[in-house]
Amino acid sequence: MALPSTEDIIDDLSFFDDWEDKYKYIIDLGKSLPAFDDEWRTAERLVKGCQSSAWIQPGNAHDEKKGELLTFSVDSDAIIVRGLLGLVLAALDRKTPQEILDFDVSGYFEELDLERHLSPTRGNGLRSIVSRIKGIAQAAV
Repeated sequence: MALPSTEDIIDDLSFFDDWEDKYKYIIDLGKSLPAFDDEWRTAERLVKGCQSSAWIQPGNAHDEKKGELLTFSVDSDAIIVRGLLGLVLAALDRKTPQEILDFDVSGYFEELDLERHLSPTRGNGLRSIVSRIKGIAQAAV
């Protein structure tokens, strides 16, 4: 199943009045992520700075119009983090390295009003995940 666009996520989350419903939406988003191969659960794929364990496996795809795209498989041992990974992938997966570097993740999170509703350690982990993906994109430019 394809992830919704960032615009769809912003619209969907704006529909809910309270954060408990928004958390349920984010958790459901994480449940829709493809399965993560157990052999990818290694120290080099583990994202440092996350309260929970989170792993990223980069890959590549090709789009006739855009050229080479970066893809990411992700997982976490925490259901809310898996959902947060879904939010990140909606913004950064299947994009060119330059599109990833140019995407305003901070602005996206602000529109979602996300970081205000996360614990400081979850917010740090989220920034670590984004930083890791942007680092992979930077190396591919």
